[in-house]
Amino acid sequence: MKAKSMLVAGVMSGTSADGIDVALVRIAPGRLRPKLTLIAHEGFAYPQALRSAVLTAMNAQDTSTAELARLNWRLGMEYARAVRVTSERHKAVLDLIGCHGQTLYHQAQPSTYAGRRYGCTWQLGEAAVIAGELGVPVVSNFRPADMVAGGQGAPLVPLLDYVLFTHARRGRVLQNIGGIANLTAIPAGAGPEKLMAFDTGPGNMVMDALAQTLLGRPYDRNGAIAARGRVIRPVLEEMLRHPYFKLRPPRTAGREQFGREYAERFVKACRRHSRKPEDALATATALTAEAIVRSYAEFVRATMGRGPVDFIVSGGGARNATLMAMLAQQLQQMGCELAASEEYGLPAEAKEAAAFALLAWHTWHGLPGNVPAATGARRAVVLGQVTYA
Repeated sequence: MKAKSMLVAGVMSGTSADGIDVALVRIAPGRLRPKLTLIAHEGFAYPQALRSAVLTAMNAQDTSTAELARLNWRLGMEYARAVRVTSERHKAVLDLIGCHGQTLYHQAQPSTYAGRRYGCTWQLGEAAVIAGELGVPVVSNFRPADMVAGGQGAPLVPLLDYVLFTHARRGRVLQNIGGIANLTAIPAGAGPEKLMAFDTGPGNMVMDALAQTLLGRPYDRNGAIAARGRVIRPVLEEMLRHPYFKLRPPRTAGREQFGREYAERFVKACRRHSRKPEDALATATALTAEAIVRSYAEFVRATMGRGPVDFIVSGGGARNATLMAMLAQQLQQMGCELAASEEYGLPAEAKEAAAFALLAWHTWHGLPGNVPAATGARRAVVLGQVTYA
């Protein structure tokens, strides 16, 4: 199929399960790579009952097929509502929708089940509901094709990182801080085969869990509570001994590693040293920062050459002033210039949604969407499934 210009809605709901981001993106073919123009971005909080259902399903040791079927359908309805409101608000006529869905379970590393050893992944949000309600074709279920090709099904944002941010003379690190934090490193003048991408560890997930447990708040706005606390170094070092941090890239993380159980252990460890919520939150914020800094120092820094390195942060974590200050203090000592993605024309919360718009455009045109250097796949493959309206 000859590539054509399309207006695509990218839809993303991350591991924090706090809501939906919709990015309207005009994508046109280019000489070397597609050209993207962000038309609009909107964010939508999940209704409380739906968020509770999502979190319960994520953490459930057992549940019913009826519950999961209802949740899958209900998420499809919520995604359709978010896209409809966004398109009407900005008077956009869509050609295509790319919906990541809500990750319920992601097991990148093989394990044995029913006599066979394999990895697997599952994202909920019924694509037929979205396509049927909006009359627009939907690309969904992006991760399985990469896993079948030997990859980890993540990260998938590196395609967008390469298309938007590759630079002939400057090395760039694109650090996204959502529920989980992930980076893409692009050396100056590198092709996609030379980039590196992986999950650094927890992003907002542990911080948010502690804010909910200790303060009854959904999150620590701007890191204001953490800014008043002190980092409990013994707890920080203990939590950084988690086996995940010993893995070499490519690697991917989720609630399976840093979800409810990890947060509960984190709170107990903090309480052995301090009963102050601000100290626990300062330590959780430092955990995210330290995981990012150590990942850069150990795996990325040596590949970036001697020139300047732009360290560009996106995701909800870019709004956390305390976290950004912790990162700046350490990364600037290693020659990085820290900036938020807004400075490059892309709002922090829009990036992942825009990435799935681009991936959907690739799928529609039969083009590969994964970056094997990032996921560990044996080959580049077309991602996702198309549901027609």
